[in-house]
Amino acid sequence: MLRRPLLALAVAGLVAGCVSLGPKPPEQLIGLSADARVPVGQSKTARDVEAVSVGLPALPAALRSQRIAAQTGTSFAYLADVAWVDTPAQMFRAVLAETIEAKTGRFVPDTRNPAITPDTRLSGTLSAFQLLGGQGKVVVVFDATIARSGSDTIRARRFEATSPVGSEKAAEVAAALNRAANAVAGDVADWVGSGQ
Repeated sequence: MLRRPLLALAVAGLVAGCVSLGPKPPEQLIGLSADARVPVGQSKTARDVEAVSVGLPALPAALRSQRIAAQTGTSFAYLADVAWVDTPAQMFRAVLAETIEAKTGRFVPDTRNPAITPDTRLSGTLSAFQLLGGQGKVVVVFDATIARSGSDTIRARRFEATSPVGSEKAAEVAAALNRAANAVAGDVADWVGSGQ
């Protein structure tokens, strides 16, 4: 009588070995970090008019992934065995917010705090954030818009930066994307700070 339960357990064990409950995890996770940093322990008091809201950038379909994108012509592929720790939009938004606050001195609240409503709102689309296959470089393009409370004027500007890569290895590509993202964030911070 014990044969059937034992046989059922054996079959279940074999089937479980064949079933995958999710994709194979990448060998490496990589993130971005801001070059310009707000000093630790710095306190600040700001009015809404002095604060800047930094929205989560929109992404084209090819970048809505935690994989590192590589573009050759009009084709996209993804680097193997590596992934971002978060989506490009979330990581770039964090670098942008930190850079704006560090360079302009203006307070940039966390998007999860709805009680703060800054008069200046920065948003946009992260149009490119990828390796350009065969060209030895990466590119970051951010199409930014600024709107202000009480004004019907919207300012828009495209920011772009490239950074060279010596190879298409994941760590080198990620480092180059970090450099390009920081270059774009620095230019956006200067634009926000200039008020033009």
